[in-house]
Amino acid sequence: MGRAKTILVISCGAVMVLISMGTRQSLGVFLQPITNDLGIGRATYSLAVAIQNIIFGLPLIGILADRFGPRWVAVGGGILYAVGMVLIAFVNSTPTLTLTLGLLVGLALSSTTYVVVLGAVAQVVPPERRSSSFGIITAAGSFGMFAMVPVAQQLLLNLGWRGAFIGLAVIVGLTALLAFGFPTSTQAPRAGQPRANQAEEEPLAAVLQRAWRNGSYWLLIAGFFVCGFHVAFIATHLPAFLTDNAVSPRASSWALALIGLANIVGSYLFGYLGDRFRKKYLLSFLYFARAIVISLFLFIPISNVSAIAFGAAIGFLWLGTVPLTSGAVSQIFGARYLATLYGIVFFSHQIGAFFGVWLGGRVYDATGSYTTIWLAAIALSLFAALVHLPIVEGKPAPLRRVVPAAEPA
Repeated sequence: MGRAKTILVISCGAVMVLISMGTRQSLGVFLQPITNDLGIGRATYSLAVAIQNIIFGLPLIGILADRFGPRWVAVGGGILYAVGMVLIAFVNSTPTLTLTLGLLVGLALSSTTYVVVLGAVAQVVPPERRSSSFGIITAAGSFGMFAMVPVAQQLLLNLGWRGAFIGLAVIVGLTALLAFGFPTSTQAPRAGQPRANQAEEEPLAAVLQRAWRNGSYWLLIAGFFVCGFHVAFIATHLPAFLTDNAVSPRASSWALALIGLANIVGSYLFGYLGDRFRKKYLLSFLYFARAIVISLFLFIPISNVSAIAFGAAIGFLWLGTVPLTSGAVSQIFGARYLATLYGIVFFSHQIGAFFGVWLGGRVYDATGSYTTIWLAAIALSLFAALVHLPIVEGKPAPLRRVVPAAEPA
């Protein structure tokens, strides 16, 4: 029964992330149709998506999942996701676009993606297999990009952008049903099940205090900011960038799809390696490799072939950071409050995503080019490659409680 439950939670979580993240990663194909139809600039659309990223990353949802269990948080998120997508189909102004695409979809994503799902999986998977299991979930999100971008593109061509969002609402509504495969509440490990460390028995306040004092936790936060900057900028602006450089729509669609396909391999591989090698060195390698890939993409003449090659290369490095970063947090602090602690790290990721998306549109509208943002992405890659090296992956001792001495009789 225990193994069947583990398989159920992982399977439901994988499909949920596939749908949620795949739909989110398809939003880049709507940038030009929506901005042209509403008569707004790319910066306006980018700001709505940037706000979505901030809301998406709020650690409040992780705290709620740790307090009340992941099932009902995810059910509510799935329903809200469907409602938000339907409402987007009826927007006619900048404020309504920001409210729906930014606020509502952002809240829904925070409840149906990595923070809540990985917290649910951590409850049923032993510590020595968590990084690999997290890699499976992340790979599912990547397959979602491969699967959902063509679906969104086809809906757009056949139904227009408004009709496409109605179609996507039906798909994302399935996440509410998948949530019923999750645990109903937070659960302590069963008798005989290994614990990650003593921190799983600590109260949340003590764990948060310990995390605040842990330098390695702050380095993980800094590194994940860079990851968010990269993936949000590329996912939102790459289609428009390729169109600006005369890349065919077919090649552009394949470039986005290959990001998702290649990341299936990358996410699972780095999750697998994270159970066997030092996560900090793997993270450092990932960010340094991103710097190389982006540099080559910029300095080699852009064509259909180079666009597709870039999609495959950056896709391999796309979200391999997720199982490694979440696995490092779990390794240091245990699984009991993983949704909260990883949620805080993920919020940094989403702050980076805010700046990646918004600055991409802002700089383009001001200069007519994305070059400055691409160069910033390279510099941030090198920064992230360096900050992971000093991380200490050992398990710090929990804070000692002061027990008052008994009064003499």
